[in-house]
Amino acid sequence: MTISTLTERALIARLHARVPPPPEWVSIGMGDDAAVLVPERGCHDVVTTDALVEDVHFRRAWSSPRDIGHKALAVNLSDLAAMGATPRAVLLSLALPPDLPLDDFDGLVDGFLTLATTSRMPLVGGNLTRSPGPLVLDVTAIGIARPRRVMTRAGARPGDRLYVTGALGAAAAGLAMLQADHAASPDDEAAAECLRAYRRPAARLRTGAIVARNRVATTCMDLSDGLANGVRQIAEAGGCGAKIDAASIPVHAGALAWSAVRGGDPLTLALSGGEDYELLFTVPPRRCRRFLAAIRQAGEVPVAEIGVCTQGPDVVLVRDGQRTALPVGFSHF
Repeated sequence: MTISTLTERALIARLHARVPPPPEWVSIGMGDDAAVLVPERGCHDVVTTDALVEDVHFRRAWSSPRDIGHKALAVNLSDLAAMGATPRAVLLSLALPPDLPLDDFDGLVDGFLTLATTSRMPLVGGNLTRSPGPLVLDVTAIGIARPRRVMTRAGARPGDRLYVTGALGAAAAGLAMLQADHAASPDDEAAAECLRAYRRPAARLRTGAIVARNRVATTCMDLSDGLANGVRQIAEAGGCGAKIDAASIPVHAGALAWSAVRGGDPLTLALSGGEDYELLFTVPPRRCRRFLAAIRQAGEVPVAEIGVCTQGPDVVLVRDGQRTALPVGFSHF
């Protein structure tokens, strides 16, 4: 069966049947023209949106419906993490091709709702519509944060240290494996991690929230479009430059192994690949100790110090003693 065998009302009812009851602060939830939420006292709303388009952000041949539903929410959660926000509610709009199998529709919804439930983020509304072309998932995520704890991309100053969470290049390596029709062997955990990183990214929500609570970072940004892009945007927003030490960039073991097999440069995957959804922070030297304590408290992933913000506008990469311009990160156009 495909979704075209059901009416719109029947599809909506099928989705509603999977949604858990909302918390008390959802005054009006799914089923009306709009949702109504009771404000959280003393907090600002933090709102973000992202769309995933078939054959641009995913391919159904490479990712299961559950993977796609998970990813659609995870990329929005990563934006909330970068702002130091706690998830509160989410809206999901689906543009569905009429030949989409009904089982795939159920899988998309289940993958999305599983992550939403884990993140304590009720689905409070959205929309269903027909697509004459690709499958599209459009998500609006709402978080909350105390006014003085919201982190932004602006605020970096010369002398601030640059830190990045986790290891980079895994998702880019996973995508390259899929493009090359390379299946990870059962005992190749590093390659399997790369495929998972591409299909089911993890948002660093706890890390972002705890760093924001301790007010130790001057800026934060998620690395959806790659480390090089993130460094450039933070430097531009702060009116400063940056110097990145290539040897300090934490490249994922799977990206290193894939590059060794294919003869590529693993640093390119880490700098320009994108879709890592790790967090990039700038931290004043006097706060570094407190920042590292907050990272240990979060307990999600380690951080690596990769460089420093500088006076001039130049954003450079230092590799083997040579200074070069930092590569351009991923661009959507």
